[in-house]
Amino acid sequence: MHDSPWRQHIHSDASIHHGEPVIKGTRVAVSVIVANLSEMTPDEMLVAYPQLTREDLKAALLFASECARSTLVSG
Repeated sequence: MHDSPWRQHIHSDASIHHGEPVIKGTRVAVSVIVANLSEMTPDEMLVAYPQLTREDLKAALLFASECARSTLVSG
């Protein structure tokens, strides 16, 4: 697998959110970002979560896309 750009922004640590993928340096879970982006604009997200950057939001979507693709291929 190539080194995806989301890897610079997302990590998983068992001591943070039970190992759920989060944006590095925050406790904001990728799943929260993706769910909120279904109802909020990126600008609204950045106001609601000022610790995030536009690049973090993009990384969360890329991560979710790769997870969905891998699930569809293996499932």
